[in-house]
Amino acid sequence: MSDNVSYSKIDRTMTADPNRVDYRIISDLVPAGSKVLDVGSGDGGLMALLKNSKGVDARGIEISQKGVSYAVSQGASVIQGDADTDLFHYPDNGFDFAILSQTIQATRVPKTVLQELLRIGNQAIVSFPNFGYWRMRSHLLLKGRMPVTEDLPYTWYDSPNIHFCTIRDFFYLCDEVGAKVDRYIALGGNRQPLNQNYPLAVKNFLGEQAVFLLSKDHR
Repeated sequence: MSDNVSYSKIDRTMTADPNRVDYRIISDLVPAGSKVLDVGSGDGGLMALLKNSKGVDARGIEISQKGVSYAVSQGASVIQGDADTDLFHYPDNGFDFAILSQTIQATRVPKTVLQELLRIGNQAIVSFPNFGYWRMRSHLLLKGRMPVTEDLPYTWYDSPNIHFCTIRDFFYLCDEVGAKVDRYIALGGNRQPLNQNYPLAVKNFLGEQAVFLLSKDHR
């Protein structure tokens, strides 16, 4: 996979949600004409971007009926389903890419979900908010309360996010499930990718979000 990805040219107008800069990065990681399964596809925004910019064959699975209805009304191929329980319906290596964007922290069994993504796709792409981000750490240290941020806008008692993790935590999970990290991109608080040459400790501290490109480790 080439490193010549134009992250500096991220289009912030592609979606109404400014948090979803990860969409453009994901799009840059997916070759034209790929077959893609978008798990937790929401309103189909990522699917539309991939279809329009890369001509992919995109399918989606989404737990929210409202999200499914809207995506289908826009012409997307989305079915209602739960990532925790329904991915077993999909065949081994049925897609070039299985994508889970900003959703793994909301699943009940993230380890199983990640294993399913790697079974279904030749490669998997996962993005998530990094709970090791320095603002998260300082909020807990100075205020002693769970932080509420633009990326994590819920209070602890009504949040759909039940399994917070850091970039370093996700590396450990990848090791456990036999996933090879082909590359990962950390996004700083300004929504721009951090220098790829930064060590993991720095990205884990400065990165507000992360995007991982994974494949099966056949060692």
